[in-house]
Amino acid sequence: MSLAAETPAPQQVWASLDRAQRDAAYDNNAAVANSAALIEARNAASASYRKAHSGALDIPYAPGARTAFDLYPAADPGAPCLVFIHGGYWLRNSRELFATYGEGLALAGWSIAMPSHTLAPQASLTAIVQEIGAALDWLAHHGPAHGVAGPVVLAGWSAGAQLAVLHLGHRLVAAGLAISGVYDLRPLRDTALNDVLKLTDAEVAALSPVRSPPASLKPLAIAYGTHELPALVHDSRKLHALRSAAHAPGPLLPIAGADHFSILEQLRRPNGQLVRAAQRLIEDVSH
Repeated sequence: MSLAAETPAPQQVWASLDRAQRDAAYDNNAAVANSAALIEARNAASASYRKAHSGALDIPYAPGARTAFDLYPAADPGAPCLVFIHGGYWLRNSRELFATYGEGLALAGWSIAMPSHTLAPQASLTAIVQEIGAALDWLAHHGPAHGVAGPVVLAGWSAGAQLAVLHLGHRLVAAGLAISGVYDLRPLRDTALNDVLKLTDAEVAALSPVRSPPASLKPLAIAYGTHELPALVHDSRKLHALRSAAHAPGPLLPIAGADHFSILEQLRRPNGQLVRAAQRLIEDVSH
């Protein structure tokens, strides 16, 4: 049974929750008992993958210590490309720690591009969103010179999924894959995360994908694990419902048995469910 089936979405009873309950509603590390081991394994696998594929790493797309790409070009420059934005509630992690999640599509002949962005509180969420836009601008202009010239599926996980959805309309992007995302920023203002993020009213309104009609009708697959926190399941379902009402294409993909961390294993194998989802998106936009 999923967490979502056992527990009402906290957004539905938010006013009745105390601060500790509100913090717990979005604490993925605490919700997954073996999260520390999963993160350690991810980081080790990503370090090995980067070491074995080190030809096009740390390429800056803008000034700043963290505004850079790791590129893993396919043999065919015209092959599809997965641009993957890491998560970490906009205040932790980096592209280096997620390299292993390009493996599945790379083995299937795709290019992979992974950007990092400045973290909060050094950058506001507005500035982080702008950096991802700059990264996509850079890739559109310079990608072909680096062997990355095919159609792009823009993917993101957790906070990275929110960033991906916001940039679905970018001219470079053919389709999107949003994984385990947070699509309503309003509740976060009542959690410890906001001690760092310091979200403004304007940011909540403009940067919460579920608070306005879809800005782009390009295809977007929305994936979540059935063992995710109910808050994230709620956001994924709400975003899909909002897009469906606007006749925006793209499936809702509940990944059976997956939690917030294990869901990304579906990007590591050529037959993984998220790999197949990305491939279907490209097939659909190509027809």
